[in-house]
Amino acid sequence: MTYPDDLPTLNAILNACSGLLLVTGYLLIRNGRRSAHKKAMLGAASFSAVFLVSYVIYHIEVGSIAFTGTGAVRTLYFTILITHVILAVVIVPLVLRTLWLGLGDKFDRHRRLARRTLPLWLYVSVTGVIIYLMLYQMNFA
Repeated sequence: MTYPDDLPTLNAILNACSGLLLVTGYLLIRNGRRSAHKKAMLGAASFSAVFLVSYVIYHIEVGSIAFTGTGAVRTLYFTILITHVILAVVIVPLVLRTLWLGLGDKFDRHRRLARRTLPLWLYVSVTGVIIYLMLYQMNFA
């Protein structure tokens, strides 16, 4: 496997790291560890940003990959893919706004928005890994 063929694996790893840091950040803030929470969430945002760059590069170089599964697994794949893509677009401004509020010490507004942003961002991260597994690792032939 060589560039750009290795980018889907890198992208899945970046999504997984972002998801793990999101959960870690949530647990840290629930335990009152604000400074560690901030670091975890900035880490999650960094992994997501690197993912986005890598994703764009891959699709410029390779284009789209056809899903070969049939039947119920095809329906499941496209259901996950469509919700993932829609929420991936929606989540970008939400993440940026949530980070901006947190970094600006506007914690009441940050907290209110984060309650909506976190589950959507986590969904996008997790489904990104699932899409990778279904598209590149499972054999439906």
